[in-house]
Amino acid sequence: MRHFLRLLAVVALVPTAVGADPLLLEHVISSVRERFPPYLAALIQQDMMNGRATQALGSFDTRLGIDGNLRPAGFYDSPSALALVEQPLTQWGGSVYGGYRTSGQNLAPYDKNRTPPDGQAIIGFRLPLLRDGAFDKRRADLFKARIDQELADPLILRQHIDFIRASTVAYFNWLAAAYRLGLAEQLLEVAMERGDAIAEMVADGFQAAIVEVDNQRLIVQRELGVVSARRTPEAASIELPLFLRDGDDQPIRAERDQAPPQFPPLEAPAQAQLNVDLAKATMLRPEIKQIELLMEKAGIDRRLARNNMMPNLDLAVEAANAGTAAARATRDIEQNEVQAGIIFRLPLQRREAKGRVEQSEAELQQLFLDHEFARNQIEASVRDAASAIQAARDLITQTGLNVELAVQLEEAEAERFEQGASDLLALQIREKATFDARQIQVEALADFFRARALYRAAVAADAIPEGGQ
Repeated sequence: MRHFLRLLAVVALVPTAVGADPLLLEHVISSVRERFPPYLAALIQQDMMNGRATQALGSFDTRLGIDGNLRPAGFYDSPSALALVEQPLTQWGGSVYGGYRTSGQNLAPYDKNRTPPDGQAIIGFRLPLLRDGAFDKRRADLFKARIDQELADPLILRQHIDFIRASTVAYFNWLAAAYRLGLAEQLLEVAMERGDAIAEMVADGFQAAIVEVDNQRLIVQRELGVVSARRTPEAASIELPLFLRDGDDQPIRAERDQAPPQFPPLEAPAQAQLNVDLAKATMLRPEIKQIELLMEKAGIDRRLARNNMMPNLDLAVEAANAGTAAARATRDIEQNEVQAGIIFRLPLQRREAKGRVEQSEAELQQLFLDHEFARNQIEASVRDAASAIQAARDLITQTGLNVELAVQLEEAEAERFEQGASDLLALQIREKATFDARQIQVEALADFFRARALYRAAVAADAIPEGGQ
């Protein structure tokens, strides 16, 4: 543990240039939440679902209808007209309506459009007693549209978690690449600074001239290593701007001198925290909420299918008022009239309704299995990410010790070289061993933070607060 806590001090990292503001992870995450185009596009999903809910409410809009009938030829040639305002009911299937009906007087006595000279005010309702009564397609569509509004939240949260994870990985890829390049440059600088000392030792006769040539070759070799190492941070700095954007929503290229002088503090979840996070993950992960909402939708489909299994038994009642004078003008039309009717229909096979019931029940069973498997997957992903963090932590401890030992051997070899007790080849080997040890340590540190990003995604640690982005 003592070695683990002081590992960051062992790594020879690149200091931030004077005047440059370090680019921190929180800057990248803030940019993703506020300006990342795919995430902003995901937020529009909520507006789309709100539009669908409004569209579903359209089935209950108040409707105005005007009908006219004209018979230009024939024995009964009087016109007729009907104006109605109808309001569908949301609590029970059916509707209520009211309006005015009028017609000319040259219509057959049995014509339903015939009215007194001044017309009739009418009011009525239609009420399904079995099918479409307690439930119908209009209400099913409305309920499912409201569930779709709720479904937008886990979909957005899934995108949010994925983008935070991807941007975090991209950030530490860039950071590690910058540090590896810095190590290559430091290795080159050591060889260049040693050139003057070797030249002086050759002039004094303490070293052969070939040693100076060998050091020059080493400088060229390490310059090639720097050129090769420069490509990785350049590639990483191209990927990172996808998530890092300015006030005009344009990508910002991350410069190498913006790299902080060291990695952030190493923080790993304890075993007790792992158990807590496992419980939280099953509640916060959007997959669970998404499946539960889909099960609600499937339940609505099943309820609608069972509704469609019932026969239609509809009651219609209508009352008409013609006024006193109008009623006296027409002997066979009373001032107040009420008529009621009932309609019964039943498809004998009902195969469509039966098929929908079977389909919805099968879908519910499928979603139930998906729900159980999703819980298993979440637990497995959390444990796997925690295992990756522990493995990276153990690796960091070992790489830290490896660096310490390599540095000690290099320093001892350098002292022997200055005393003439060693040659340049042995010193080169020690320097290369230290360089390799530092490179491995940087990669181990980057692996730790990448594993931590996966862990945070697995436990939904970056879940969106309610009411915010």
